[in-house]
Parts: sequence; C-alpha cells; structure tokens
Amino acid sequence: MAIEVRIPTILRTYTDGAKAVEGTGGKLAELIDDLEGNHPGIKDRLVEEKAGSVDLRRFVNVYINDEDVRFIGGLDAELSDGDQVVVLPAVAGGC
Repeated sequence: MAIEVRIPTILRTYTDGAKAVEGTGGKLAELIDDLEGNHPGIKDRLVEEKAGSVDLRRFVNVYINDEDVRFIGGLDAELSDGDQVVVLPAVAGGC
C-alpha cells in the first residue's frame, strides 16, 4: 500500500532533501512508524508522548487528502492505497 507523504522544508533534513516520500500503513500511526524506519528522527518531530499516551505535536498539522487528521481520528485515522498525507508545521507570528 503506497502512500505519498509531502514533507515540509524544515523536515527535509530527515528525508535527504526529498519533498515527498512514500510510506505504508493502515493508520497514520503505522505510517509514521514506517517513516521512522526509513528516515530516522522524523517521528520525534511529528509526535510526542505525554502522560503515557502518544499524540501529534501541538504545532504540527497533518492532512490526509486535505482532511485535518485531528477531525478524522488523529493517529488512528485510516489510510488507503494512493492517499496523500501532507505534513505542515503551524506558523505563528504577527505584531
């Protein structure tokens, strides 16, 4: 099952500069584990452990086919062959 993962510039040091990589998994958590196996260190930039549970980092947004994973199951969000996952760091700023 091939899933395309779009990588933001700030995380491309983990993917040898690749803008997109392929991964596998039936759920987002499994995909992240697969990415970690091929691109060591990336998982720690995407998820964090708090009080014994693992969740996406607060300032990382992840979309599956343009749907925010926080509204479709978080790390348990289902994936299918051909899905596109986009990782976007949250941007803050202002005056």
